[in-house]
Amino acid sequence: MYARALENAGRTRRFTITTAAAHASTGGWEVKEEQDSQIVRSAHYTDWHRVERARMAFAREALTLQLQGWTEKTAS
Repeated sequence: MYARALENAGRTRRFTITTAAAHASTGGWEVKEEQDSQIVRSAHYTDWHRVERARMAFAREALTLQLQGWTEKTAS
């Protein structure tokens, strides 16, 4: 649904939003931020407005990283 990865000097930052299959009874979305394969933020939301805010925060963080020299990581 939303996936973005950036890299710089061997480091990786990944931002993802996926449909919450693990929460089939409640539905919703999983929002996750990773740094070098370590999860630094993970949340389950059932309110789409929270998901939108998380996506906007991810976009702002990605822009900040790009201004610092990070580049989009291509799928391998």
